[in-house]
Amino acid sequence: MMPTAFLHEIDAAGVVRASYSIDKLVCSLGTDKNTDIRLRGRGVGAVHAQVRVGKDGVAIEAVGGERVVVNGKRTDTRVLQPGDILDIGGVRLRFDMRLSAPARAEPRATTPVTGATASLKAMLSATARFSEALAGTYKIEELLETMLDEIIAVTEAARGAVLLLVEGKAVQRSAREAGKRPARGEMPISDTIVARVLQTQKPEIVSDALNDTMFSAARSVMDYKLASVLCVPLNMRGELLGVIYLGNDNVVNLFTDEALEVATVFAAQAAMALRNAILIRELQLSNESLTQQLERIHFGSLIGTSGAMKEVFRRVDKVARTDVSVLIEGETGTGKELVASELHRRSHRKDGPFIVLNCGAIPENLLESELFGHVKGSFTGAVATRDGKFAAAHGGTLFLDEIGEMPLNLQVKLLRVLEERRVTRVGESNARDVDIRVVAATNRHLADEVKGGTFREDLYYRLNVVRVELPPLRERGNDVELLGRYFLKKYGDELGVAIQGFSEDGVRALRAHRWPGNIRELENRIKKAVIFCDGGTVAARDLDLQEVEADRVLPLNEAKEAFALDYVRRVLELNDGNRTSTARDLGVDVRTIFRYLERSREEDVEA
Repeated sequence: MMPTAFLHEIDAAGVVRASYSIDKLVCSLGTDKNTDIRLRGRGVGAVHAQVRVGKDGVAIEAVGGERVVVNGKRTDTRVLQPGDILDIGGVRLRFDMRLSAPARAEPRATTPVTGATASLKAMLSATARFSEALAGTYKIEELLETMLDEIIAVTEAARGAVLLLVEGKAVQRSAREAGKRPARGEMPISDTIVARVLQTQKPEIVSDALNDTMFSAARSVMDYKLASVLCVPLNMRGELLGVIYLGNDNVVNLFTDEALEVATVFAAQAAMALRNAILIRELQLSNESLTQQLERIHFGSLIGTSGAMKEVFRRVDKVARTDVSVLIEGETGTGKELVASELHRRSHRKDGPFIVLNCGAIPENLLESELFGHVKGSFTGAVATRDGKFAAAHGGTLFLDEIGEMPLNLQVKLLRVLEERRVTRVGESNARDVDIRVVAATNRHLADEVKGGTFREDLYYRLNVVRVELPPLRERGNDVELLGRYFLKKYGDELGVAIQGFSEDGVRALRAHRWPGNIRELENRIKKAVIFCDGGTVAARDLDLQEVEADRVLPLNEAKEAFALDYVRRVLELNDGNRTSTARDLGVDVRTIFRYLERSREEDVEA
């Protein structure tokens, strides 16, 4: 009886949903269509893991930093025992071994292991060695050298080369001599043989190349005086990767059909290993490309490629070199403090202090002291003399966040300081000069506050020399995905979690969500997703966002309603939530506005 290994895909109750036999020395697992065992589930990588059959038994190995859990414990590699439970992302598998009877054969006398049996044994041994080499590296050049060394040894060839398809053309990537020696330069080959193997995707053998009228004039035959040539395709489930080209220069060691069969079996195994390495290299290049892309889209600490953000970058770059006051307007969470910091960093004051004061977070009776400072005994609790934020920012930049929350009586004092550039501490009569630049920010529309009498017009114009308006995240297009990937890398590195990126449904959810909390909300959701994500990719569920159907085209009536709802929301924001003003601006009855508001609340509840 012979043991056969199986992986059973099971549900939460342990019921088997699908079974996969381990019928190769190396079997790949993942979502890619070219893997041997294709899994479908949340958090499963393209090539997530591989099962390797070796002398120690059947082992599971994580690929490219993916996460594999065996019996509740994360592992990079582990020899499996019957009954072991494996978690590959969101897919659960159970390992099993069964005994199966070998094919019945007529009794025969015991003979030594020679000929085809010896070649088969050598081929299996070479494939096992190649699998072990695969476990140690995913560098393609090293794998190609190992592949050639092993197949040259098992077929007793004198030399060989690997040609890989690049944009439809076969390009020689590695050449080796027998004895695990590098070839002297590129190995001459027979273009005719290679072209035929690429076209038919079937192996070719020329047992007596010197006397074959078709191939005797080939460069490889003439240059190396090859007596025999063998060429086999590297084919992975219908995908042609290239060919292995082998040559012999000894007339007493010509290639036989047996050597061709051994090379064909070996090439099939090698193609799978090579394909896995290529997939991993593509992931590495994708990550490198993403890193380079992030470097290009950075404007200091700011990230974005949308037209609105490019305009923000342009204005910041222009005004940073001056000392004029800047007013930053934008919704909560859009990054106003980052813009203020970037203004400071690009100014001639960059070596001076950058002082931040949130005017909405400090009680009114303490705000004046925080701004201007106080002397000991000037009010109850003033146990010592201390300077305020203006004095602390001397020679640098003072950032007044949520300036719209400042009481009117303090607005008068702030205006005086901005005009005179002199500050007087509470309880003191002597004023002191201050050299500062003021940058203010608000989530309100200060022009409307001026009209409503809650903000002084003269202070507004003093602060609003240059205005920078930050767009909400929902209006920044693909920036949401760029920012999402930036935060994934940031928190993945901080928390020591290997995250490859977003799943397809995760990307769709990012793009579809309205992001009322803007970048702050995005950052918080991704940080939580990195902590709780079970697989190598972040899905909509990990972000606590509703999954969005892929490529769904809305009927025209639904599309019109969606646009109308979004437009009503925007006009309502411009009117600070005033439904009557919104109805008047849109030329509709106020009941229409209430109808859209009710629909908006329903969508928020569903989300």
